[in-house]
Amino acid sequence: MGREDKSTWKANYFTKLQELLDEYPKCFIVGADNVGSKQMQEIRIALRGKAVVLMGKNTMMRKVIRGHIEKNPDLEKLLPHIKMNVGFVFTKEELTVVRDLLLANKKAAPAKAGAIAPVDVTIPAQNTGMGPEKTSFFQALSIPTKITKGTIEIIQDVHIIKIGDKVGASEATLLNMLKISPFTYGLIVQKVYDSGSVFSPEILDITDDDIKQRFCAGVANVAAVCLTIGYPTMASAPHSIANGMKNLLAIAAVTDITFKEAEQLKEFLADPSKFAAAAVPAGDAPAAAAAAPAPVEEEEEEDDDMGFGLFD
Repeated sequence: MGREDKSTWKANYFTKLQELLDEYPKCFIVGADNVGSKQMQEIRIALRGKAVVLMGKNTMMRKVIRGHIEKNPDLEKLLPHIKMNVGFVFTKEELTVVRDLLLANKKAAPAKAGAIAPVDVTIPAQNTGMGPEKTSFFQALSIPTKITKGTIEIIQDVHIIKIGDKVGASEATLLNMLKISPFTYGLIVQKVYDSGSVFSPEILDITDDDIKQRFCAGVANVAAVCLTIGYPTMASAPHSIANGMKNLLAIAAVTDITFKEAEQLKEFLADPSKFAAAAVPAGDAPAAAAAAPAPVEEEEEEDDDMGFGLFD
């Protein structure tokens, strides 16, 4: 009876995963290390109406996907990433929305001996409230301390665990004694699947402005290369036309050759005062006129001999 129940469960699981693969064009492959059943239930509740979480054995997930490849060959790209303790989060919503919900549903957890540290852990300088009898424990971990009012005080910040290191028993005991929960656990997005493409979750942080900036930089590089080697393209054509016009104006400036675009240049060269007038912005012209000092009229010298003759 038990074997039949297990077979029925497997059949139902296969059917459910196949239906989800058919229904949803997007999904996350998420790691579920250190995620308990209660936290998983809370995550499912938070995602209700927006996404569906499905966990299972890797062998079963691979078997379903291999059987579904004929219908959707792009699913084969998921196979290399189904390893370790992973599951699926299927969605039709915006990927960034569901990703943010997953990141929001993390819980602080104490350090356990033997666990791999997902982040660096630093113990801040503080008064521990512990008695002097614990001094040897801190000395064994090379943590500088002093006794202040009968209690142990850590006198500087101490980097006790590096990311990727295995947590030792002493470090775990000390962090628990200090009531420090340095780690947070939840569903970690490892890969993203969207309409046949598999990519890293960091791609979701790219904005439209980032794409525009990269595209413009690429176009500028193409234009620069094309101008250097003299190979015309759509990117370099505007620059080539502008440079050609500059050369034509330069020739017209030193010869009698003229054309419509060069007429204004020749007028400026013939009468530089026109250039000075054109250089003043239209909005500043009244202000410039007002600021200009009024011409001072020279007084005519009077033939006034102050009443004296030359020979008087």
